[in-house]
Amino acid sequence: MFDTETGLPVSMSKAKNAVTWLAFVLAYIDMKWPHDAAKTRDSLTDALATVTPALVDENAPGKPDDLVLREALRQYVLPPAGRQLPRPADIAAAVTWLERHSLPVADLAKVRNVRLGLDALTLRLDGGAAAATTIARKRSVFYNVLQYAVDLEELPSNPIDKVKAWKPPKVREVVDRRVVVNPAQARELLAAVTYAGRLDRGRHLRAFFAALYFAGLRPAEALGLRMQDCHLPETGWGRLVLAKSKPQANKRWSDSGEAHDDRSLKHRAQDEGRPVPIPPELVAILREHIEEFGTHDDGRLFRTTRGGVISIGTYCEAWQKARTLALTPEQVVSPLAARPYDLRHAAVSLWLNSGVAAPEVAERAGHGVDVLLKVYAKCIDGGVEISNRKIDHALETFS
Repeated sequence: MFDTETGLPVSMSKAKNAVTWLAFVLAYIDMKWPHDAAKTRDSLTDALATVTPALVDENAPGKPDDLVLREALRQYVLPPAGRQLPRPADIAAAVTWLERHSLPVADLAKVRNVRLGLDALTLRLDGGAAAATTIARKRSVFYNVLQYAVDLEELPSNPIDKVKAWKPPKVREVVDRRVVVNPAQARELLAAVTYAGRLDRGRHLRAFFAALYFAGLRPAEALGLRMQDCHLPETGWGRLVLAKSKPQANKRWSDSGEAHDDRSLKHRAQDEGRPVPIPPELVAILREHIEEFGTHDDGRLFRTTRGGVISIGTYCEAWQKARTLALTPEQVVSPLAARPYDLRHAAVSLWLNSGVAAPEVAERAGHGVDVLLKVYAKCIDGGVEISNRKIDHALETFS
């Protein structure tokens, strides 16, 4: 829809007409919301619920409690659907206070005001220091909203670029090599999973975790895997053609009202598939899984007893039990395979260390080559010992 007076899309027209930061934020969310995934919406509102209470008149009296302001923003103001909900008295008062005292958008051109927002990102609600990854994520949202104001010519330039004395903490951008299992450890873990769940849940999850390790799938991609996506010959290598992903998010942020929405693959265009060759070991595991458990009506291999999507909590609980069964006490308290996602890290590391060309690994993993080499190029657990033996051999050869 377009504004009849300005000729601009309605969301853009709202943003240009916004006087305060709060009004501008609402227009920005209305512009982004239809196109964002549930997890992105969650992250967006989380960041803006942190920074918006800081961008107010510092001398305004009667500021509501921080927890009330956050609840007002996260539940009643920022989500479009939440704006229609009945507001308790304390929430209504907090919203009124924000509307009255939110800074004018033009005032965000001042570095000292932007610093207020940036400083808010570094603290948790209890006053403790926020994690580096959290700060980086929220700063990115804040930056993008300000850049939208620049694009609409409401600000001359992005004021965050002018803040020289504030530096975000460094975020680890590479996989911690300590989390990466070798093939023997992976197989021990997959065997242990069968004993980790209630009833037949563990056996059902074995193939799910195997897909993460042998095919390098993301958990959300494995949850979306369907029979029609699988080519599973009786002998030799097979192939998966991934088509959908089922990331989990709070029901509040999804279009369907469910915890899992169907989404296109990460870093792929809508409906663009990703072929992944799979070794005979995974082919056999998937064939056994289908023979024992069948598939859902829509072809999905992995689901709950009622046909739903398996939750993060369910498969992570089983994984932690499997770790205690398969690993030594020292390894259990270490970062080794601490999360199911670490199986994907192990897969990509194994491919790279096996000499597979980086572009091919990137294609299978669904990453760009630059990201792959920056993040995933790590040695598998035990690689140091292998390297040491090679060096020993070289030293002995030339002694």
